[in-house]
Amino acid sequence: MPSTSHAATATALLPLVGGPANVTSVAHCMTRLRLGLADRSLVDENALRALPEVLGVVDDDTYQIVLGPGTAAKVASEFETLVHTKATELAARGAELKEARRRRNATPGKMLLRRVANVFVPLIPALIGCGFLAGANGLLLNLRLLPSLTPALAALSSAFMALIAVFVGHNTAKEFGGTPVLGGAVAAVVVYPGVAKVTVFGTALAPGQGGVLGALAAALLATCVEKWCRTWVPETLDVLVTPALTVLVPGLVTLYGLMYAAGEISSAIGTAANWLLTTTGAAAGLVLGGLFLPLVMLGLHQALIPIHTTLIEQQGSTVLLPLLAMAGAGQVGAAIAVYVRLRHDASIRTTIKSALPAGLLGVGEPLIYGVSLPLGRPFLTACAGGAAGGAFIGCFAMLGDKVGATAIGPSGWALFPLLAGNRGLGTTAAIYAGGLLTGYGVGFLATYAFGLPRSGPLPR
Repeated sequence: MPSTSHAATATALLPLVGGPANVTSVAHCMTRLRLGLADRSLVDENALRALPEVLGVVDDDTYQIVLGPGTAAKVASEFETLVHTKATELAARGAELKEARRRRNATPGKMLLRRVANVFVPLIPALIGCGFLAGANGLLLNLRLLPSLTPALAALSSAFMALIAVFVGHNTAKEFGGTPVLGGAVAAVVVYPGVAKVTVFGTALAPGQGGVLGALAAALLATCVEKWCRTWVPETLDVLVTPALTVLVPGLVTLYGLMYAAGEISSAIGTAANWLLTTTGAAAGLVLGGLFLPLVMLGLHQALIPIHTTLIEQQGSTVLLPLLAMAGAGQVGAAIAVYVRLRHDASIRTTIKSALPAGLLGVGEPLIYGVSLPLGRPFLTACAGGAAGGAFIGCFAMLGDKVGATAIGPSGWALFPLLAGNRGLGTTAAIYAGGLLTGYGVGFLATYAFGLPRSGPLPR
């Protein structure tokens, strides 16, 4: 049964975005309702922001309404039902308008990053679920509890990662206009045990060599070959020849070139990440923690998703995510300072109260777009807090205490169940908590002291 509150939220949102005739597409991610709109001037943004359920608004390639994790998917379902019921005939025209607007507003580089992100973002729920099970299994093993259950948990947490190349291949072909199952079929060769009998440059291949990067490249090549085949293969032979060539040609290229090349790149990513933290941990943490909020604002953080996935597949965890999560801590500290300083600004304090719980759980967009970015300087002081928290964790990495995450997606307090380290869960959690507290503290102090003008009107 759909939640009445979610249906009510969808009903309240629809007229504020111009009604069903103005909606050309409906989608969602983990935290946002993403709308394609024919005419954005029809949006009543002030009324949208005033709704208690709305945590923020982002005007990008799609019009994005931040609702929070879990809520976004449920509201999107109700919203889509409303739109389809009232405006089904506009769907085709709406898709054309959305595509035209996307082409006008997006640079080639950002579009490429978004398309690569679209390959990996659908995998995040499985990464989170399996990462949580892996962490729970590790805890049970350390405590020597439920020994009969731990093999089953190990199987459940590892099975998806063992076959992730297939899912990446499927999503890649789907995103770039190929047949999804053919992309998955070609990418499956990366994890097939039989590749150990194939020798390249005098060395036998290893199952999984190249990982998700190899699967991505294989499926991209398969999509190109499939499209090429469709241009010349007669219709009577298409059902046989096109799939066969789509699997054969990219499959051989993958076996005799892409797996080896992608394996070298994957190994280099792991080696570089480890070297970065053990050699320049504090500096690396400061830079990564300080720059992540601007990357999120520009949408460029999506480029890190394949890197995180490669590290998780290769090493069992990504050591970069806890550093980047410190940006959210700086954002929380800055928001609290704004709340304390602006005692008489009821509007901004209401926004902070609504967005702060999500910020503590690692969903930073409401605070970014609702508080720090509109005010200007608090965005910079929030970055300072993130840099300090990242430097804190980086210092411990230089001392040999690594903090990693077994999944991507969550940050803030929500990352605790997914932490992994080489010194035990207690030490790892303590270092991560210390980083959060450092980010909160420096973000608060920097914003309180320098983030707001002492007099005069606030920037809006």
